[in-house]
Amino acid sequence: MQGTPAPNEHETVGAYALGILDDAEATAFEAHLATCEWCAQQLDELAGMEPMLAALADLPGSGAPAVGESLSAKPSPRLVEKLVDEVAERRAQKRRRGFYMVAAAAALIIGGPLTAVAVSGSDGGGSTTVAASPAKSAFESMPDKVTATDPTTKVTATVAVEKKAWGTNAVLELNNVTGPQKCSLIAVGKNGERETVTSWSVPKWGYGVPNAKTEEAKDPLYIRGGAALEPNQIDHFEVMTFDGKRLVEVPA
Repeated sequence: MQGTPAPNEHETVGAYALGILDDAEATAFEAHLATCEWCAQQLDELAGMEPMLAALADLPGSGAPAVGESLSAKPSPRLVEKLVDEVAERRAQKRRRGFYMVAAAAALIIGGPLTAVAVSGSDGGGSTTVAASPAKSAFESMPDKVTATDPTTKVTATVAVEKKAWGTNAVLELNNVTGPQKCSLIAVGKNGERETVTSWSVPKWGYGVPNAKTEEAKDPLYIRGGAALEPNQIDHFEVMTFDGKRLVEVPA
């Protein structure tokens, strides 16, 4: 009688992780593992799954264990394969969601002239600029701007505004501010009402620092936000730190 064909070594990684291979199968897989980077990566990702799968023995309907049988009995290879595939797919989905969230955050956290770059491979080439900051572009296209510099902190801020049906669209250009610290742009109404337009973190190298050693620190911060107040209802804007220090005030 012809024997059952050996399973694909790549499909054995889940069973090996759970320790349900016999000695011969485990030895064969370990020989394959020594030369297979993909299986090594999968084995690393599956670390910690054994307790979760072993807990299946405690689920309702699993039946009482036989005398001497552990409650952490191993699941069948078919169940292992199904659960491993499901976990791998969910992890892949999480990685994809994480990538898209990072890409979206990069488009919104617009410190300086933010760019998206394509990193070169091993050929030694440089990075390629493919996109500019949407906040900077919006700032440059808005004609209504007011600038102020605080005589004490030396921080300079320019606020560009435009009226919207919902209130005021505002873009801030911030220079000569150092970190690390967290800040907010506050719109102060003529009636005394205060609204937070947007907030951000300043890295230790700062934004728009004239004598900085890197271009990253020399670039100003561009960040946008909105207020329910209409432009004609705003008296001035304040750049405040989270601990209550006013860095600069800009008239509306």
